[in-house]
Amino acid sequence: MALRNLMDRWWVGWAAAVAMVVGSYAWLWLQPDPVEPPRYRQYRPEAVCLLTGEAGVLDSQVAPIWAGMQEASLRLRVRVSHVAISGPQTVDNGATFVAGMAQGRCDLLLAAGEVATRSVALMAPRFPEQRFAVVGGSKSDNVTVVEGTASAARDLMLEGFSS
Repeated sequence: MALRNLMDRWWVGWAAAVAMVVGSYAWLWLQPDPVEPPRYRQYRPEAVCLLTGEAGVLDSQVAPIWAGMQEASLRLRVRVSHVAISGPQTVDNGATFVAGMAQGRCDLLLAAGEVATRSVALMAPRFPEQRFAVVGGSKSDNVTVVEGTASAARDLMLEGFSS
């Protein structure tokens, strides 16, 4: 009889252990997945584009502008990009780049370098709703003139996109 009672208790112990394991797995399985913070930077919908000559952001006169744009991008979460005019370094060729960028997703198109600046001056009247900024050059209805410094580029973006 004592052996029979021991056998009955043994099955009860096993049943309890199995129930605990199954219950633990069920509890873990039913838990919602933890919300992880995104591993990428979440940007606002605005974008600022930089048009340069063939040397791009490696040009010593353009590098500070690009650095200021990146600094403002970190603060504002506004996307920044740069495009170097490829092919012949002429105003007509640069104008095709300006037109493409103006029709794209550039809320502000900033030009640095002689060809890029002159290309914007040529094309700005054709895109009256587009905001342009040039390093050097001349001001017009939709074209702002800025200095070629990191702080000028940063301040231009901070003023234009702060909310």
